Amino acid sequence: MVSTDFTPLDIVVIGTGYVGLPAALLLAQAGHSVVGVDIDENIVRTINDGILHIKEEQLQAIMDEPAVKTNLMAQSAPCEADVFVIAVPTPLDESKQVADLSMVIEATKSLIPHLRAGNLVILESTVPPLTCRNTITPLLERSGLKVGETLKLAHCPERILPGDVFHEIVHNDRIIGAEDETSRAMAADVYASFVHGDLLLTDDVTAELVKLMENTYRDVNIALANEFAAVARTLEIDAGEAIALANRHPRVSILKPGIGVGGHCIPIDPWFIKEVDPINSRLIFTARMINDDVPAQIAANISEAVREIINPHIVAVGAAYKPNTADTRESPAIEIVRMLRADGCRVDHFDPLVEGMAYPSTLTEACTDADCLALLVEHKVVMEDLVAQREGIHREMRNALIMQPGTQLRMPTT
Repeated sequence: MVSTDFTPLDIVVIGTGYVGLPAALLLAQAGHSVVGVDIDENIVRTINDGILHIKEEQLQAIMDEPAVKTNLMAQSAPCEADVFVIAVPTPLDESKQVADLSMVIEATKSLIPHLRAGNLVILESTVPPLTCRNTITPLLERSGLKVGETLKLAHCPERILPGDVFHEIVHNDRIIGAEDETSRAMAADVYASFVHGDLLLTDDVTAELVKLMENTYRDVNIALANEFAAVARTLEIDAGEAIALANRHPRVSILKPGIGVGGHCIPIDPWFIKEVDPINSRLIFTARMINDDVPAQIAANISEAVREIINPHIVAVGAAYKPNTADTRESPAIEIVRMLRADGCRVDHFDPLVEGMAYPSTLTEACTDADCLALLVEHKVVMEDLVAQREGIHREMRNALIMQPGTQLRMPTT
């Protein structure tokens, strides 16, 4: 849905990471005058030099467009604008298992001197329900403006997928949440300038919860698949075969078991629901426990497989949190390798997609004198290498044990 009644705006985007920078680029491409704000001077410099710190070819192509170069600049502090977009991270406070809103709070405070009547503030950061009303609104009203009257506030949670950011941000439906209709309409006009999906209007608390529900749904279903895999191991049967057979039922669609859950959303967002209603989030909490325990189970399985080998040499392939991306945030693969090394195993860790972790030359060479090849992340290029180089890999390994923990299967050694 793209508006035919376009009015260019001055827009400030606070935070130019995985969420804020793509939004800034698309807004600039649409014709708005955009200032990207980041506390990291290196990021500010690279944006002003026309270089992206996010490796996405389509986004770089947008950055290279003359109109975008004209409409987008970066700096380290906010300035006056018509619209302010807050797109900073909300990590998990590990000690309390609650949202760390410190960056959202600081970003909001930084806007106060620049706010004027009629401005719109949009929060894209993922937050616990009631954050807009109980945290953001009181901060913004320190400006002397009244949220919902002289100042507008909306929550429009991001919907992107690392590795396919451009398509996701443009074509996905977007939730536009605000306590008053005027704020919803103003925010919808902003997103209509570049979003082709539907713009779905609701209140701010519903928008906050919807974002968390989306990632929690994934977490719970992944936990179910991982628990089925654990049961299959106990019964000494093939989890992959059992799941494939169960999925022949027309109303069953069990996911593929994995090595755990990573990224900045799925392992974090469910905790934000538990934070606001622990009594009614018992299933969510249990799913979190199951998925958080999977890396330890995988590490234990690999250790057990090489237990009889003196000074075992393990080659682990995959450091990203999921296949076909270089994103290592909250990666269970990295945690598995850490556990194996803590257990005394010698582990060489490679990922052809992650900078600085490439093979010496080929997967075959990486496996020289190895006792176990653990395929932690099934990147397409890795699986292609495995098929093409299987004979050489077996020949170079001291013990030709190849494991795919993500499928809970041990592959044949010959």
